[in-house]
Amino acid sequence: MSESVRIEDLKFDDKGLICAVVQQHDTDEVLMVAYMNDEAVRRTLETGRTWFWSRSRQEYWCKGETSGNTQQVVEVLADCDADALLVRVSQQGVACHTGERTCFYRPLAAEGDAPHER
Repeated sequence: MSESVRIEDLKFDDKGLICAVVQQHDTDEVLMVAYMNDEAVRRTLETGRTWFWSRSRQEYWCKGETSGNTQQVVEVLADCDADALLVRVSQQGVACHTGERTCFYRPLAAEGDAPHER
């Protein structure tokens, strides 16, 4: 069994943030990527709901607080360098603010190629 990582062992960037990849726990579907600071990580672990730091609004936000599309935390894993998190959740409703199930629904076209439709 691997050893646990403590919050104080995480490597936050120069803005005090760490990347959090959010994944549906039972399907491994990647739902979204957001950023957490020390307090957002603590809130997530304490409440069992995902909390993030909004870089644009400069405030905390709890996923689903206004939309009702909540994320119940199943587990939080740190990567091998402790500079990124994988947050495995049970997603209720959609994860993306556009109404899509996941934020990752737009194929990337190579330069000069026409975008592909799904």
